[in-house]
Amino acid sequence: MKKLVTGILGSAALVFTASAGWGATLDDVKERGTLRCGVHTGLAGFAAPNDQGEWSGFDYDMCRAIAAAVFGDPSKVEAVPTNATERFPALQSGEIDVLARNTTWTLSRDTSLGFNFTGVNYYDGQGFMINSTKLPGINSALQLSGAAICVQTGTTTELNLADYFAANNMDYNPVVFQGFDETNAAYEAGRCDAYTTDQSGLYALRLTLANPDEHVVLPEIISKEPLGPAVRHGDDQWFDIVKWTLFAMIQAEELGITQANVEEMKGSDNPEIRRILGQEDDSSIGTVLGLENDWVVKIVSGVGNYGEVFERNIGQESPLKIARGLNQLWTKGGIQYAPPIR
Repeated sequence: MKKLVTGILGSAALVFTASAGWGATLDDVKERGTLRCGVHTGLAGFAAPNDQGEWSGFDYDMCRAIAAAVFGDPSKVEAVPTNATERFPALQSGEIDVLARNTTWTLSRDTSLGFNFTGVNYYDGQGFMINSTKLPGINSALQLSGAAICVQTGTTTELNLADYFAANNMDYNPVVFQGFDETNAAYEAGRCDAYTTDQSGLYALRLTLANPDEHVVLPEIISKEPLGPAVRHGDDQWFDIVKWTLFAMIQAEELGITQANVEEMKGSDNPEIRRILGQEDDSSIGTVLGLENDWVVKIVSGVGNYGEVFERNIGQESPLKIARGLNQLWTKGGIQYAPPIR
């Protein structure tokens, strides 16, 4: 009996300890008054500052959506620029609350680094770009045997590059740089024949080049790159908040809830719409997360649904004009899909 009581008390202590750890990040963010968000140092369309130092972009809007859910104010975000090697230590050390920086979800990152990926906000794949005036006649990555290829170190890109050339029995000369800007500058200066990174990054880089029409993104996609926000292990409540913020944006698009109509939608007769917007009687749709029940209203009114964020930053309303592709909703031929919010 003594052993049984001891075991029960021990289990209770573990539950109490775990529960006590919940909310640590949320409490810190609220006390600070801002969300510290790790973003790219400057990737057009995804996260980049303008001349006045004001940030915008697809990934940055993920940060704004989290801030809207927590504070009801999407402006309460502090952008913390990180390069490929800085991003993980910044999250591990607590310098940032969430990493929203075109980072690929992999097994090793999800386990050995002590991170939890909260979902996929962009399905991407690695590709190659060349200057067509310097390499006329090249229309496939399989024609790049012996080429010098610019690549950023500390990324899955570097590993995928080696795998691709080995699998196709081709040689190549890696021209490796640590920083994103260094890699871009080397490619534009002609120090390599081709540039490899995620295709989204290639389209963004192409816009910044002196003669973008000379540069061609080759058709091959050589990897799966599911990109998404990451948080530290050990805080399930914060993990849930970031995860369901993304899912809420996707579900809002599927239900036709937009920035323009979200207030009107609060009066909808559709039970699913009423539920997601916190309009049900005795709703706990937000309190179970430690948020207000109208947290989804705050996200959509302040930032927009997933489709709106995509189109204005990197889609057809943006200079990048990237097609939705796999990032289209599952109801429209893509694979973006949110679990039920109920």
